[in-house]
Amino acid sequence: MSTFRFMLNGQLKPFFSRLFLVSSSVLLATALSGCEQAQQSAPAGMQPAAVSVMSMTTQSVPFSIELPATLSGAKEVEIRAQVSGILQTRNFSEGDKVKAGQSLFSLDAKNYAAEVAKSKADLNAAKVRLEQAQREVNRIRPLREKNSISQRELDNAISSADINLADVKSMQANLEQAKLRLDYTKVISPVTGIVGRELVSEGTYVSGPEVLLTQLTQIDPIRVRFGLSEREQLQMRNDAAAGLLTLPEEGHWNTKIKLFDGSLHPQVGQVNFSDIRINSQTGTSELQAITPNPNFSLRPGQFVRIILEGAVRENAYVVPQRAVLDNGLGKFVYVMAKNEEGVTVALPAPVVVGEWVTGAKDIENGWVIREGLKTGDQVIIDGMARIFFPGMPIRLADDQLPSAAQQ
Repeated sequence: MSTFRFMLNGQLKPFFSRLFLVSSSVLLATALSGCEQAQQSAPAGMQPAAVSVMSMTTQSVPFSIELPATLSGAKEVEIRAQVSGILQTRNFSEGDKVKAGQSLFSLDAKNYAAEVAKSKADLNAAKVRLEQAQREVNRIRPLREKNSISQRELDNAISSADINLADVKSMQANLEQAKLRLDYTKVISPVTGIVGRELVSEGTYVSGPEVLLTQLTQIDPIRVRFGLSEREQLQMRNDAAAGLLTLPEEGHWNTKIKLFDGSLHPQVGQVNFSDIRINSQTGTSELQAITPNPNFSLRPGQFVRIILEGAVRENAYVVPQRAVLDNGLGKFVYVMAKNEEGVTVALPAPVVVGEWVTGAKDIENGWVIREGLKTGDQVIIDGMARIFFPGMPIRLADDQLPSAAQQ
C-alpha cells in the first residue's frame, strides 16, 4: 500500500496532471471552434441589407472656398473746410446717406463775396488800361512808318500794351481764386456715403483745413477683407500644377457674402487685391474684394463669411455627403463588392476627402474624394444604417434594380 501511495504521489500524479491539461486544451479548442462556427453562421441567417449605390466616374465640378471676413468702407473721407470762417449751418442729419456734391456745411461767405466783387472791378480796370494801350499802339504805328516818331516811342507803346495784357491775366487769376474761396464756403460731399456725427457746431470759427468737421464713409461699393492660409494657397497651386484645379485668371475670384443668418447678399463682387506677404503671426495673406452695396445693407465693421467662386475641380470623384462616414480613426465609405465566396457584401474603403461641392452631376451636396476610390467603384449612398458590420451581405434596393440591369 505504501508503495502504491509512493507511485501515486511520485509518478502517477504528474501523469494525471498532464492528462488534465490536455483535456482542458481540447475542451477550450472545441469551445472556440463552436463560437467561430456560430459567428460564421450568424450572417448566413440574416437577410441582405437593401442599399443604393453610385458608380464612380470623374467629373468637373465648381470649386469654392468659404472664409471669415470683415467689411470696411471703400473710402473713409475726412470732411474739412478749405477756408476759414464762421460755421453758419449744418446741412445734413447725422448718420444719414448723403450724395456726392451735396452741401454738408456752410461758412459765412460775406467776406469772400466781397473779394469776388473787388477782383471783378480790378479785372475791368485792367481791361480798360489794356484797351487804351492797344489804341495807343495802333495810333503811333503809322506815324513810325512815316518816320514822324522814333522807334523808341513805338517800342514803349507796345511794351505798355503787353504789360497791361499781363495785368489782365493776373486779375483774371485773382478773380478765379476769389470765386474758388467763395465756393469753398460750401463744404461739399466728395462721394456718396454715410455721414458721421458733427464734430464742430454752428457758430464756431473754423480756422481752415486743420479742423475736422465730420467723417464720411463710402459703402457702395464696400470692401471685404479676409485672409487665406499659406497651406490652402500651396495646396491650390499644387493642384493647379497637376491639372486637378483650374483657377480664375489673375486671381480674380468671384465673391458672394454670407450673412450671420446664413442668407446671401444679392450682389456678386470680385477679388481685386492679393497681398504677396504672409503674416508671420497668422500664417495667412490678406485679400480684398469689392462688392456692390446699392441698398447700404452692408455696413463697415460687420463680420461675414465670403465665398470664393470661379475655380473648377477637374477629374474629381464626388459622393453625397451622407455616404461619407467616420469611425473615429478617419473617414470611409462602404463599397459594394464580392467576397471570396462570391457573396455581395459591403466593404469599408478609407478615403481622403477634399472640399464640399454643390452643383455636381446628380448630387446636390457632395464631398470631393481625393484618395481611396477608382473609376467603377460602387459606392453605397443609401442604406448605410442597415449595415451592422463590415462584410455584411447586401443587395440592391428595388428602385435600383432596373438601372443596375442596364449597367
